[in-house]
Amino acid sequence: MILRDLSTKSLKFIGIDKKWTLFLDRDGVINKRIVDDYIKKWEQFEFLPDVFTALRHFSDIFGKIFIVSNQQGIGKGLMTEKDLMEIHNKMLEQIKNNGARIDKIYFCPFKKEANSIFRKPNIGMALQAKKDFPQINFEKSIIVGDSVTDMQFGKNMKMVNVFISSDVGTIRKNQQIIDFVFKDLYEFSQNI
Repeated sequence: MILRDLSTKSLKFIGIDKKWTLFLDRDGVINKRIVDDYIKKWEQFEFLPDVFTALRHFSDIFGKIFIVSNQQGIGKGLMTEKDLMEIHNKMLEQIKNNGARIDKIYFCPFKKEANSIFRKPNIGMALQAKKDFPQINFEKSIIVGDSVTDMQFGKNMKMVNVFISSDVGTIRKNQQIIDFVFKDLYEFSQNI
């Protein structure tokens, strides 16, 4: 579903190539979100259906692929950075073993109340990625997320915003910052 009138009207005609960067939220996009809780150990992590197929497709198309994830469970003391690193290392291993790649993971461990520049919708993780990979052009970048803060993050950086949701109310309320809506990462991958 296209919400805003992009000049191309379709992701297939934007001209995505290796000069483009893909930013992915984690929970609710790559793995199943635990409602009102956090993934605190690997045993709780569950890849969503067809994610590996989508990530293989993205690996062929995009120059760089990053995960940008708020992880305030660390700030709340529910898990440690070591716990998160273990989850991410095992996730990356599974992604690699399934023929895909993630170039780097950025995360913000701080609670919302800390108002860190690194916590989405603030732009710290994008700026850190640009520092690490100067070739990034945010106007040739896509953010895929399942929350309004992901869309605000993308808008703040002039990215193309892809919203993973079936919540019609949230979509309508935020359509000014959402460019495309898909039910999941696989459906998005099939439309580029």
